[in-house]
Amino acid sequence: MTFQDIFKSSFLENMTSVTLLDMALALVLAFAVGMFIFLIYKKTFAGVMYSSSFGVTLVALTMITTLVILAVTSNVVLSLGMVGALSIVRFRTAIKEPLDIAFLFWSIAAGIVLAAGLIPLAVFGSVFIGVFLLIFANKKSHVNPYIVVLRCDGHESEAAATGFLKEKVQRLAVKSKTVQKGAVELNLEVRMKDENTDFINALSEMEGVSSAVLVSYNGDYMG
Repeated sequence: MTFQDIFKSSFLENMTSVTLLDMALALVLAFAVGMFIFLIYKKTFAGVMYSSSFGVTLVALTMITTLVILAVTSNVVLSLGMVGALSIVRFRTAIKEPLDIAFLFWSIAAGIVLAAGLIPLAVFGSVFIGVFLLIFANKKSHVNPYIVVLRCDGHESEAAATGFLKEKVQRLAVKSKTVQKGAVELNLEVRMKDENTDFINALSEMEGVSSAVLVSYNGDYMG
């Protein structure tokens, strides 16, 4: 049988019927799993600006993927057309947080697995992934790096301030240093010994120190 014979045969016209109950069950489960993914995203979000529309997108993406896979598995001709249609789609939205990519793939994978009828895999897999993200994705610790922005009026005050910091923190590393006439600005990466930040208050009151700022640091530095 040649490729042309396959297209002339009735194989491509065959359609596996999907009952209304199966469609309703798949979409309801997709909505439930999508809401679970949305709640995990909301709990583990660690970015600067929270976007509620992205959370709604996760729910919608799970349901849309389920709908598409149900249609594709029911008809071979439709599956070929769907591949061609999706191949011309281009997404231009920038992903600001690397973890958002994991949530997008999670939503798509959950929709595919649900539409394939592997309901236990979709449910237990999503629960396992959600627990993993809750434990590790947004874990806060004093061991995480912080940046201290320090402004001093000269070399002596700089040496005294950095010496004080070395005694109060577990680790200190200079990220950048800006020197102007009568002013020195330091960006220091520190690892604190505990969650106590009172040393910043004492640092700002030292002679020759005009300001001391402690900010959270996600590990990416541009300077």
